[in-house]
Amino acid sequence: MTEPTTNPWPLWEVFVRANRGLSHVHVGSLLAPDAEMAVRNARDLYTRRGEGVSIWVVRADDVTTSDPDAKDAFFETAAGKNYRHAVYYTASEGVPHL
Repeated sequence: MTEPTTNPWPLWEVFVRANRGLSHVHVGSLLAPDAEMAVRNARDLYTRRGEGVSIWVVRADDVTTSDPDAKDAFFETAAGKNYRHAVYYTASEGVPHL
């Protein structure tokens, strides 16, 4: 019987921005001892073909998420508050672009 392995390095989430003006996009995760090594490993792993101009890394422990099991209640729209949606309003005459 083998012992379960525990990795002493923290898990890092990696975000890459493909070009200037675009948003950073989550591309994956990796294990690294610190932030600097996480950025270097992310560069080697996720941008080896020149896909990015910027990399962000964040410890997975520092990411706060919503509960996937509570998605219905969490993302439910407010009933009776249609005014919060743009389709509620009609465009005024004489205003060509809204």
